Amino acid sequence: MTFEKVLPGLKAGKKAVRTQGWGDSEEYIFVVSGDTLNGELINPYLMIRTKEQPALSQFMPTSCDVLADDWEFVN
Repeated sequence: MTFEKVLPGLKAGKKAVRTQGWGDSEEYIFVVSGDTLNGELINPYLMIRTKEQPALSQFMPTSCDVLADDWEFVN
């Protein structure tokens, strides 16, 4: 599945993972929304869960990620 087809599912709360191109440590990405900092609303952003510590990092898709056609939902 393309990133364009996965994006609406991510916005709806699903988790997505790519089966090829990622190493063994990357598990899935998801959207974080509704967060606040010092009472200010933060724009939604993508996070990635990995098997490393710390396990969560902000995800910034590369051109390879956006152009890949092997995205799958994990939930």
